[in-house]
Amino acid sequence: MVKKLGILTSGGDAPGMNAAIRAVTRVALANGVEVVGIRDGYRGLIERRFKNFSKSDVSDILSRGGTILGSARLPEFKEEEVQNQAVKILNEEKIDALVVIGGDGSYRGALALTKKGINCIGLPGTIDNDIAGTDYTIGFNTALETCVENVDKLRDTSSSHHRCSVVEVMGNRCGDLAVYTAISCGAEIVVTPESGYDELDIIERLRYLGSAVKKNHAIVIISEKITDVEALAKKISQHTDFSGRATVLGHIQRGGSPSPFDRQLASQMGECAVDMLMEGKGGLCICSVDNKIVGVPIEEALSKPKNSRKHLHRLFERLV
Repeated sequence: MVKKLGILTSGGDAPGMNAAIRAVTRVALANGVEVVGIRDGYRGLIERRFKNFSKSDVSDILSRGGTILGSARLPEFKEEEVQNQAVKILNEEKIDALVVIGGDGSYRGALALTKKGINCIGLPGTIDNDIAGTDYTIGFNTALETCVENVDKLRDTSSSHHRCSVVEVMGNRCGDLAVYTAISCGAEIVVTPESGYDELDIIERLRYLGSAVKKNHAIVIISEKITDVEALAKKISQHTDFSGRATVLGHIQRGGSPSPFDRQLASQMGECAVDMLMEGKGGLCICSVDNKIVGVPIEEALSKPKNSRKHLHRLFERLV
């Protein structure tokens, strides 16, 4: 039986993490379980950065972006010696179970601790939506809204100056943020890891739009880590009728107050995590599948390929 539960956030921050922290804390306290907030992820665990949480400690955080617990990366946590040290500390602090909010790397740490006797549950907290097993991750919807808002503004100025805006969005080698943004904004071209990158095709399509269709602006949405968007924008200026301009949205996508969707998702996932730990379960990650919140073995989630969203790419091409 769980008497004392720890909670930490790891990896990149995402809007909605605080909503998850709040839900885990309040549901656990309602079940008579003590809650310990662990600052700065696995690093904070090793360095014993603990704080006992009361109900009031998580008041007024539902609408705040980022994470009140902070986050830090600890590559050394892959080493068994460091994992054993973490188990020793948790046992000394009488922390029976752990909720870990983060991405794939965070899940692997949670799985390792579970195998060593500390039941852990993972919550998918990342704006990239790059975790297999769940339709949506905590923070993705908010980041999408940020992308759409900024691309809409870029379209206003692009149409005034006969420009092609090349907009790089995040994704960590997952194209969801790009293709959802492209459909939502009516972009002319989207480039993702799933679609592949064909520079000549992009240039030819923009030539056609400028000369044959006589469009006075164009938007190209591209996932990060695919190409140098500044270089692509220069080539667009050189070889098409458009004046190319590159915009990297960067870490602005991580910030901001979480959307109602992300607040709801985080709250439901947090509740499910506590319920499963109370049932003595561990080594699971909480997923949203067909609008249902379910627990999936972490090993199964990590081994699955991420849904490629081919249907969304087909939809995009039919809408252009």
